[in-house]
Amino acid sequence: MTLIPGGAFSRGTDGRLPDEGPQHTVTLDPFFIDTYEVTNLQYKRFNDTTNRRSPDHFRNRTFPPGKADHPVTFVTWSDANAYCEWAGKRLPTDQEWEKAARGTDRRMFPWGDEFDINKANTPVRWQKIGKFGDTTPVGAFLKGASPYGVHDMSGNVWEWTASWYQAYPGNKTDSENYGTRYKTLKGGSWFDCSFYRCGISAPVFNRAFFAPQTKNNSFGFRCAKDAKATQVKGG
Repeated sequence: MTLIPGGAFSRGTDGRLPDEGPQHTVTLDPFFIDTYEVTNLQYKRFNDTTNRRSPDHFRNRTFPPGKADHPVTFVTWSDANAYCEWAGKRLPTDQEWEKAARGTDRRMFPWGDEFDINKANTPVRWQKIGKFGDTTPVGAFLKGASPYGVHDMSGNVWEWTASWYQAYPGNKTDSENYGTRYKTLKGGSWFDCSFYRCGISAPVFNRAFFAPQTKNNSFGFRCAKDAKATQVKGG
């Protein structure tokens, strides 16, 4: 895990989708966050221990060949939350997630302000290659790490957070989706979700909202824990 120092950072943006603003300052206590997304291998260990139902892409309770170090997918919010609790951790809030991805300089992407096809697993990259797309091994894009050294916070898989999909402080745009019906996901994915414009960029202030029971091949997660906490299982 990576230690994210406490203090203030700028959350959101004033320049894009209505639910991403207004940009505002958030102050957080220090916390730890997984350096990488939870992998198929890590999730299998959890499954074997708890006898929980396997993700849809597993066969005979194991992941596809060659994908041990790819992020686990086809997990609901409850699956992700259960794994983190089993590992002695918890899901990060969307505020914690964004600080770990963004740092304190208001950057647009984990690596800076300019999009780079070589720094994240995004739909643009797959379009360039001429293939449909898929997850990639966690940490495959070393130059795309966040200011704190956290990997894959743009692209690869959308990541469940602990947070409900709520309006930001000062947001004047009404939405029937705000409240305690949907959970927030962060980070974009390999898949072209053009409604959120993450097919082009997956900036750190981007967010999606889905019902907690949703699962598909582009949703995964990583865990966090309070800085004062100690023993963990997931690594």
